[in-house]
Formats: sequence, C-alpha cells, structure tokens
Amino acid sequence: MSAIHPKITEVLTHTFKVPVAEIRPDSTMGSMEMDSLAVAEFAVLIRETMGGDGDFDKLPKDATLADITGYIDATAGSGVLMGGAAPTSNAR
Repeated sequence: MSAIHPKITEVLTHTFKVPVAEIRPDSTMGSMEMDSLAVAEFAVLIRETMGGDGDFDKLPKDATLADITGYIDATAGSGVLMGGAAPTSNAR
C-alpha cells in the first residue's frame, strides 16, 4: 500500500467529512459527493501535505483514488510526507 493513502484518507475524513466506508481504491471524487471546489481544495491540501507541486489538472475528472494515489506517488519523488493534522472544512 502506498504511503500517501493514509494521508488521503485523513484529509478526506477530517477535512471533507467523507465516511471511511466510501474511501476505496475505485472511488472517484464524484462518488464521494465532492464538487469541483472541494476537489480543488483537496488538491491544494494534498500538495501542501506532500510538500510537492503535482499538477492535478492532468488527472481525468473521473480518476479513482487508486489513480490519484499513483499520480501522487509518481510526482512526490521521495514519497516523504509532512506530519500534522488535517485542517477542517465545512465543504461537505
């Protein structure tokens, strides 16, 4: 399993209030009821968390979490994540 997956889960559950049961490798942002603004905020939070600068606009709109995780792993280089709690949001 990817080192970024737990961070994605943390951001989705704590920041966007997505139930853990909805966070599966085949889940898309749409299937988790994330609108375009929430997806953009998710991308910013993941970039800040990773310390990277991946361009999430290169991912298809129907990308799964497995696709997103693979993209993050590929663009993160070292795969080292910065610690800290996920910020909260009322986006959902």
